[in-house]
Amino acid sequence: MSAKSVYSFDVEPECVDFSRRMTITAMGRDILNTAGRDAQLKGFGVDVLSKTNLSWALERFAMEVNFRPKQYSKYSIATWVKENSALVSTRDFELALEDGTIFSRAISQWCLIDLLSRRPVLLQKIMPLCEPYVCPNIELPISQPMRLREVPLSSFKEHEVVYSDVDFNSHMNTMNYLQLMFDMLPLEMFKENKGLRMDVGFMHEAHYGDKLLVGYGQNDNISNFEIKRDTEVLVRARMEWSEL
Repeated sequence: MSAKSVYSFDVEPECVDFSRRMTITAMGRDILNTAGRDAQLKGFGVDVLSKTNLSWALERFAMEVNFRPKQYSKYSIATWVKENSALVSTRDFELALEDGTIFSRAISQWCLIDLLSRRPVLLQKIMPLCEPYVCPNIELPISQPMRLREVPLSSFKEHEVVYSDVDFNSHMNTMNYLQLMFDMLPLEMFKENKGLRMDVGFMHEAHYGDKLLVGYGQNDNISNFEIKRDTEVLVRARMEWSEL
């Protein structure tokens, strides 16, 4: 039963920036929505898991972007479960235009959480549901998500988590963290259609009303970010840009 699943999309006007090219956060949203949609259609989505107080939570994410498609481009996302370990399920993605040109690839690592304790639980609880769809022999030509460590940062902004930040898991939406990071960058970074390798690690949840501090530092072509609540690190990210 294991196989890739492919879903079709259009780059709508709300998905682009001033360059009329798709934003990285719009790509990320479509990628994560595809993960949820595919899991739901195959019987191990949050609709099923929530009945036993379980849900998926993203732990690490790596994404490589060769270029950003233009407004109104048609494209597809192919996705598959690469492997399952005791605590982590790895799902891969490949994004391609109508003519087959691949413009992005991504690897996501998910844990299963108990919605009452907010703690990870063993995947064996749902293994019979998702194991038939694992595709261990399909390889992506990108490296696994990096384990990110603390680096010096130079700029900081505050953000209070509001209604529009919160998702169905009652914590801050994944792409909203990334939007806070991209908003720290100068506009000039997005004038050219640059390539990007992005690694993100999610350590703790943010909730409605939390006051966050977003930190940013630039080292040549590498942008580093960290989001904290008080002294607790919630998210770290590293973005390596080509031709910067």
